[in-house]
Amino acid sequence: MACVRLAASVKVRGLELALAVVKDLRVARAPAAPSALEELETDVLARAAAGLSDGTISSDVMHLEQVRAWFGRPLWEMGPGDADVYFGKTLRNTAKGTRLSRAQVLKTFFLSWNCGTRSRSIR
Repeated sequence: MACVRLAASVKVRGLELALAVVKDLRVARAPAAPSALEELETDVLARAAAGLSDGTISSDVMHLEQVRAWFGRPLWEMGPGDADVYFGKTLRNTAKGTRLSRAQVLKTFFLSWNCGTRSRSIR
């Protein structure tokens, strides 16, 4: 069920407080498959074991989800041309720090994915 609120404004001691329409984002995504949750949990646990903070892990996951939403397919299908379009056109006017964070998270994702793919093929 979507949560929607109407805009309202209140003035208290010269300060104006405003409320805006709020949409529940949970309805925008389908539930994750059990295998996807297992992979995410494994990745999060590995990062926590490496000493990364909850905030860093959460931020990394958020950046990956945003790239994935733009791409519309699994990230491992992304090629250099797709990354060029994303960083060169889509994020062209985005803050430098945001572009840098997304690039670093995507680089880490592909490095860990490559290592994981190689280790699975060795078994």
